[in-house]
Amino acid sequence: MSTQILIWGAGAIGASLGAAFQRAGEDVLYVDADATHVAAMNDAGLTIEGPVHPDHRAARAVTPADLTGTFDRIFLCVKALHTEDAVAALAPHLAADGYVVSAQNGLNEVGIAQVVGANRTIGCFVNFGADYLSPGVVHYSGRGAVVVGELDGQDTDRIRDLHRLMLTFDDRAVTTDNIWGYLWGKMTYGALLFGTALTDDSIVDVLDGADCRAVLTALGQETGAVAASQGVTPVGFNGFHPEAFAPGAPQAALDRTFDEMVAHNRTSTKTHSGIWRDLAVRKRKTECEAQLGPIVATGRANGVPTPLTERLMAMIAQIERGERPLARENLKELAEVMA
Repeated sequence: MSTQILIWGAGAIGASLGAAFQRAGEDVLYVDADATHVAAMNDAGLTIEGPVHPDHRAARAVTPADLTGTFDRIFLCVKALHTEDAVAALAPHLAADGYVVSAQNGLNEVGIAQVVGANRTIGCFVNFGADYLSPGVVHYSGRGAVVVGELDGQDTDRIRDLHRLMLTFDDRAVTTDNIWGYLWGKMTYGALLFGTALTDDSIVDVLDGADCRAVLTALGQETGAVAASQGVTPVGFNGFHPEAFAPGAPQAALDRTFDEMVAHNRTSTKTHSGIWRDLAVRKRKTECEAQLGPIVATGRANGVPTPLTERLMAMIAQIERGERPLARENLKELAEVMA
C-alpha cells in the first residue's frame, strides 16, 4: 500500500491542500486534466500566492491518462460537475483498504460512495477562500472552516489520522459525527453565493445590501426546508447560522447571521465567489446543476417546493450561455418569484 497522497484536481482547493501536506513532509502527487497546468507544475513548481501561506514548491503532477499505481489516500478536489468522470477514472487507482476524501462543494459523497463504496468514502467540508490564477499558480486568500467526518458519524482510527493531516493545513480543522449537517449547511450557504454571482458586486456588497437580503433569505429558507425534509440538522460555520433560515425565525437572527457572514468575508482577500469567477473571468460552466440540482430533486421527492432555486438555476444557465449580463437587477427579477 502506498502512503503517497494523491490530489485529484490541482485547482484552488487541491493545490492549497497539497502544498500544506508537502510542507508537513508528506509525499504528494497531483493529478489534473489540464495538461498545461500539469506541465507548469512539473517544470516550475507549484506557487501558492496570498496572505495565508505563500509558498513555492517543486511538484510532481500527471494527467489522468498518465497515472499508474494504487493509492490509499486520495483527495478528490475537482469541481462538482466533474465528479462522476473523475471518480470513474480514479476508482481503479484506489487501494482496497484506501479511501477517497471529497474536498469539494456539494453532496458529492453520495456519488463517490456509489462507485467506490461508502466504506471507502470520507466526508469533508471546506469553506476557505482560494482561486486558480494560472498554470502552476493558485491564490489562497482566506481561512475558513475545515471539517472531516465518516459518513456514518463513527469515530475511527482513520478519521483521527485524517484530522491530524488536516491540522497541517489549518490548525482549527475539526472532526464531526454530523458531516451531512455541515454539507447541507454549505448547500444553503452555497445557494446564497449563487445569488451573489448573479451580480458583478462582491460577496460582501451583496450580503450587506438591504435590497438583497429578502430574496437571499427566501433562498436559504428553501434549502433549509429541503434539508429538514431529509431529517438533516444543518450546522453553521464562519458566521453562517442555518437556524436563522428556519420558518418563524426572528428577524434579529437573520440580521445577525448576515452581519456575521459579511464580517467573515471581509477577512478574505477573495472578493467574489468561484461561481462568479467561472462566469465573469473563466467564461465556463459553473457547478450550478451539480450543487443546486440535488436541492431541487430532493425537494421534489419530499414534496418541498423550490421555485426560487429553480429560477436561480435557470438564470445562471442564461449567464453561462451569454444570454444574460451580470447585474444587480437580476436579484430583483429573482425576487419576483416570491410575489
